Amino acid sequence: MTVGERTSTEQERGQRFDGSTGPRIIGPRDGASVDLGSLGVRFMIGGSESGGGFALVEHPIPPRMLAAPLHRHSREDEYSYVLEGRMGAQLGDDVVYASAGDLVFKPRGQWHTFWNAGDEPCRILEIISPAGFEQYFADLAAILPALMTGDADAVLRASGIPKKYALEVRPESIPELCRKHGLRFPGGPKP
Repeated sequence: MTVGERTSTEQERGQRFDGSTGPRIIGPRDGASVDLGSLGVRFMIGGSESGGGFALVEHPIPPRMLAAPLHRHSREDEYSYVLEGRMGAQLGDDVVYASAGDLVFKPRGQWHTFWNAGDEPCRILEIISPAGFEQYFADLAAILPALMTGDADAVLRASGIPKKYALEVRPESIPELCRKHGLRFPGGPKP
């Protein structure tokens, strides 16, 4: 086994990584990924691997793209570490900007959203604590075609995804966020 490899048993079970099988390195192209249009999601550490304490995903965000409508979580905190580019975020009523090396804290219970505030790609590492919400992205990817072609709000509600993840979403915030910050959103208004 080479450095960074996991046994097929570990992969199948998604068991907590405890080091007993040797070192683990996650390379820049390792991990499953999905493209949600407004952002990418690369799954790096899942809740089963961390014992439920946290999950880690990477989000590449295209230039001037709103990642999500205003939303809030009731069960998890999110920490966004900017790897490259410039991230904008609305946290409650405050708008902040973060560059490479900055960490933005998005606590549970706070309405928030984020976007690529620049003309170059933006990449962030998102720490989700406790783990579990990382699976939201895979669930959302599964219904993405219906979201893009139908009434997105109705499709999302019918999917049960917001309830499953104790997530409140304000899709009506998309046009104003795009207008105010010069952003775009798949299927939404153009800046």
